[in-house]
Amino acid sequence: MRPIRPTLAAASIAVALALTATGCGGSENSAGGGAELPTGLPTDAAGIPIPDDLKNRLKEHGLDIDAWRNGEWKNWDRDTWLREARDFINPIIEGLWDPDRMRDAEKPEQPTDNDISGDQGVTDPTPRRIEARPVKAPYRTSAPTAGKVFFDGPKGSMVCSATVVKDPANPGKSNLVWTAGHCVHAGSKGGWYRNIAFVPSYNDQAKPTARLESSPKTEVAPHGVWWGDWAQTSDQWIKEGATSGGRGAPYDFAVIHVTPEKGGTGKSLEETVGSAVDVDFDAPATSKIARMEATGYPAGPPFDGQRLFQCADRPGRLSVKTDQPTMHRIGCTMTAGSSGGGWLTESTGGKPVLVSNTSIGPVSGGWLAGPRLGKEAKGVYEAVSKKFAGR
Repeated sequence: MRPIRPTLAAASIAVALALTATGCGGSENSAGGGAELPTGLPTDAAGIPIPDDLKNRLKEHGLDIDAWRNGEWKNWDRDTWLREARDFINPIIEGLWDPDRMRDAEKPEQPTDNDISGDQGVTDPTPRRIEARPVKAPYRTSAPTAGKVFFDGPKGSMVCSATVVKDPANPGKSNLVWTAGHCVHAGSKGGWYRNIAFVPSYNDQAKPTARLESSPKTEVAPHGVWWGDWAQTSDQWIKEGATSGGRGAPYDFAVIHVTPEKGGTGKSLEETVGSAVDVDFDAPATSKIARMEATGYPAGPPFDGQRLFQCADRPGRLSVKTDQPTMHRIGCTMTAGSSGGGWLTESTGGKPVLVSNTSIGPVSGGWLAGPRLGKEAKGVYEAVSKKFAGR
């Protein structure tokens, strides 16, 4: 691998799973925080609309789009780390996420503590340890909606997992990806991450790292690289999210709208991968769900982030704060990098639906917890769908 600079997978925190992106400020807005790219505006060199007010705010920080693309994005000074929802910007830098750079983003930062409050509110006994099982290759057949998120933060390149979800405003042609809030925003002490991109069916043939190093990009990213042209997460995550103690975890979810790096064939993400899953914001109580299946690309030891894994278990409950929603919890040995991966269960009609995403877990491993998707999550999802309706 290229020794370009320090890298880590899914910013590992006090809980062995990356909690490195946050929500927007203000807990009263159920639509959460995000960044809109309206149509009919001047565009940058990649053709992405850039609102004039955003250009002006960047200039206030001494930045411009050309400088950003030419390396200014590497400046993580507090004054230039854009935090507010309206400041989200992610210009395409073609070729940035090449196979080598994707592999480099694999080693998680060591966690600093294990301070997760699980003794308040409604918390069930710790689930039994369940070993993660490898997903059968090719992934585009066995888990077509799963993929890997790549992004840059102050400590280097990072990774998370994500799921292609349906878009009610664009049926059959969704460009929406569901992941964790900490995979797009650093939370209460940071801002938006940069160079956010989604690779569906990453390493489709499940090749070991040694063989992956010599594989062409068409095998590493069989459906191409899709850049986030807009991201939205909860206000609570932006305001409260932290890398220890599970703070903000009950609201640790996000939706990314993506576009192909090189323009693609004109097909949507859903059409390209051949599938997308519904999101259920009114799922039964945790105790009434018989089985949840979590999918992701774990990168912390003993995993290396290059292959897709799954865990299935009957969920229990975990309360991290008594005045916030109780989270789902399952037994699973997946580690950092699996953050953001979708949790699916069967709907009343027997079809798979997304009901959560991987958010936190203990330093010692053995279980994962994900937020219960309620009105706040629904608000984020519907806001992104509405803003890109017909596009």
